[in-house]
This record gives sequence, structure tokens and C-alpha cells, in this order.
Amino acid sequence: MKHRAPLSEAAMQDAEARFPELAAQAGRAAHQRALQRLGKVVKAQDGQLVEAHADGTVQVLHALPAATVVQRGTVLRRRSAR
Repeated sequence: MKHRAPLSEAAMQDAEARFPELAAQAGRAAHQRALQRLGKVVKAQDGQLVEAHADGTVQVLHALPAATVVQRGTVLRRRSAR
């Protein structure tokens, strides 16, 4: 097995800067694979939970509650079940 030379700081920062782009591409690809294999996907769209079909039709399943605004750095904790 070949050993790779360690990345420079600049190369590491360049690679990290591509993470959002790569994540978006992976999400789109997963969405397309699900549509091709299953014929439908469930997703949030315009404040509603919808089932989108491969033929382009969309069925509303449920209205979603308004988004909760949270300031950056806020730590949320789940309440324990009683």
C-alpha cells in the first residue's frame, strides 16, 4: 500500500472548502436514485411534507409547523422522557 504525502495547510483548506458542494451533489444524487428505484420520495417543500413521484406529481402529506429561529452557537438539549 502506498503512503500519501501529508497535505499542506493550503491543500487541506481547499479540500474543506469543497465539502458543501460535495454534500449538495451527494444529496441530489441520492434523491435521483431514490426516485429511480422507488418511484417516489418524501421531502419538505414550501412548508409542507410532500411525496414527490418520478412522474413529476406531488402529493401533500402534512403541513409543517413554522421554522424555529435559533441563534448560532445555541445548544439544544432533549428533555428526558418521563
